[in-house]
Parts: sequence; structure tokens; C-alpha cells
Amino acid sequence: MMPYQHSALGALVVRVPGPRLDGASAPALRRELGRLIFEGNRRIVLDLSEADFIDSNGLSALVWALKNLGNSGELVISGACNTVMSMFKLTRLDRVFRIFTNHEQALAALAS
Repeated sequence: MMPYQHSALGALVVRVPGPRLDGASAPALRRELGRLIFEGNRRIVLDLSEADFIDSNGLSALVWALKNLGNSGELVISGACNTVMSMFKLTRLDRVFRIFTNHEQALAALAS
């Protein structure tokens, strides 16, 4: 994971590396997001532009992070390809997460 701070907006962009967010990679994502949340990051953009597959384990890690942020923060998704978006839609998580085409749009939405 390659998080970087977008200091002007006070948001953190976390780029998920690799093509798959599944049972093998989801635990590392959960640990990283947990660490970032514990450190006080409350506005997180999760950039999925490099992922072309997500399964229930990956989705579970995202839901876990969102729950851990609670009402005091926000986790938004950016860069999801059609295959990944179909999983969000199939599970109706597209109604839970705010999803943007790219992280620039996501950051702009967090700023407003």
C-alpha cells in the first residue's frame, strides 16, 4: 500500500497495489487501514485503479474500515474498474460507499 497525504484537503489517498483484492491481500489492507485510522486519519480515499478483481474478503476489509471510522470520518472509493464496480453493485455496497472515477474527483468531493 502506498498512502500519501493530500495536505491541502486533509485527506489521505491510499493506493491499493496489484490486480487482486482478495483473501490473500485483504488482511494486509485491513492492517494498513487499521493503522492509518488508529493514527488519526479520518478522511481516506481508497484508490482501486490498479485492481481488476475484488472478492468478499476485499469488500469485507473495506466495510471493516468504514465501521472503524464511524461517524467521525469517511472512506471513499476511487478508480474502480467495471469488474470491481460490478461487485460493489451486486452486493449493493455502491449504496454504502461514495465511489468516484478517480482520486482527484474523490478529493474534491471530500473538500466540499
